[in-house]
Amino acid sequence: MSIALRIVASMLLALLAACATVRAPPATTFVIVRHAEKVADDSQDPALTAEGTARAQRLATALATAPLVAVYATAYRRTQQTAAPVAQAHALPITTYDARLPAAEFATLLRRTHRRGHVLVVAHSNTAPAIAAALCGCEVAPMDESEYDRRMTVQVPDNGPAVLITASMP
Repeated sequence: MSIALRIVASMLLALLAACATVRAPPATTFVIVRHAEKVADDSQDPALTAEGTARAQRLATALATAPLVAVYATAYRRTQQTAAPVAQAHALPITTYDARLPAAEFATLLRRTHRRGHVLVVAHSNTAPAIAAALCGCEVAPMDESEYDRRMTVQVPDNGPAVLITASMP
């Protein structure tokens, strides 16, 4: 086999390998976060601290170019205040959901309602992992009460299983 033929054959094999590993883009992407840092007072509905407000702004910056179609948050001030900069940046309302709604039921509602685009869900330490798990059909580690920086992204393609990507929130 000539050198030129070997080079062409190698290039064709590389091209075929690249085609085989390309995944279709997700139809819907759910971004699930816990609310940002809250004031440590004894109230049932604390506001965000200055650090929490700054984190909410950084989240808005991180999602600035995402094709966001919806923003969800519970009725608590801390979740509403975390979601507000993102919602404002995308000119979207914040859809309030019941924090007591079972994760599987809420995930079904989200998947049925949103079949395209990005959806932000601002939850709590005791609900965010369960919501992510219900959306992806996978196991998600529990969240400690002191953890504020985990961002769970669930990509749901038209065909195939959902994929969970966990990263630190800005």
